[in-house]
Parts: sequence; structure tokens; C-alpha cells
Amino acid sequence: MISGSLRAGSVNTAVLTTAGSLAGDGVETSLYGGMGELPPFNPDDDPDGGPVDGRVAELRRRIGEADALLVCTPEYAGALPGSFKNLLDWTIGGGEMWGKPVAWINASSRPDAGGAAGAHESLRAALGYTGSEVVEDACRRIVVPRSAISPDGVVSDQDMRATIAEALTALCGHAAAARSAGSA
Repeated sequence: MISGSLRAGSVNTAVLTTAGSLAGDGVETSLYGGMGELPPFNPDDDPDGGPVDGRVAELRRRIGEADALLVCTPEYAGALPGSFKNLLDWTIGGGEMWGKPVAWINASSRPDAGGAAGAHESLRAALGYTGSEVVEDACRRIVVPRSAISPDGVVSDQDMRATIAEALTALCGHAAAARSAGSA
């Protein structure tokens, strides 16, 4: 799971932490926390077949080991936050995202249907360059005000938790089906 926010107490990170707490038997989740440590993307630092910064190598390793990715990101200035876009730029050259099932939860605090739409349009475009497979049935939009986050950093509202669980279940089901089809 990758949060597109570096903010302490981020609603986006809380949504993913909640998803991890709701994961069923046989589902292992891991929340990537190194986004703020990644170097600025520079194609000169990502040579074909050459070594990359250790932090980038770790990001790519973790993505490569994952069966699927669940993302939750805020919107800044009508698009993805710069630090998250930087992370996505590093994923293009490695190829670990190719064919990887990906879904996102739009956790905008804005009640109108357009909340964070720019970020998700940008995310969809960037994922197209990574070769990821967007799992539409697992993408969700929920309104999550900061007041819905409990002191332990998870979403406390039961309806919101149910929506988060539905997204995770749909993504995991898709990943399991893809894994089975690949081994047949």
C-alpha cells in the first residue's frame, strides 16, 4: 500500500492503515513509508540495467514482491502531490509495476463528487506509463473528514470501514484470480 501523503496524521495514510487492519486471513499488507526519502527523479540516475539509489531499489523490490497495490493519495494544485509523482516516476524504469493490479481509494474530505478528481486523473495517466492494470471494481470514493480518524490512526466510522474493506477485498480477489490464471 502506498499513501501519496507525507503529512503526519494524513487521512490517506489512515485509510490505508485501516485497510491493513481489515485484511482477512491469507492477506498480508505492507504500508510503504519511504516516499519522503526518495531522491528527486532524474533519468540519468536510472540507467537501463544499471544500479539505482538504494532507496529506489528498495521501493522497486517491495513493489515487485507485492501481488497488488492499493493507493490512497490527496490532490494538490489539481494533480498528484509532487512527492508521490516522484515515487511514480521512479517506478516507470524498473518495470515492477508492469501488469500489477492497482486500485485506489479516493478519500477526499470534500463531499462533492469532484473531490480529488484531478489527482486520480493524473494517477491513471501515470499508471498507464507503468503498465499497471487498474482494477476499476476495487477503486472507491469515500468522504473521510479528519474527525473520522481515531487517536490510533484508523478510520472509526463503520460505513467508511466497510467501503475500505470492500475495496481491499475486490483488489485481493482480482490479484488471486490473476495469480491462479498465471499458474494454470
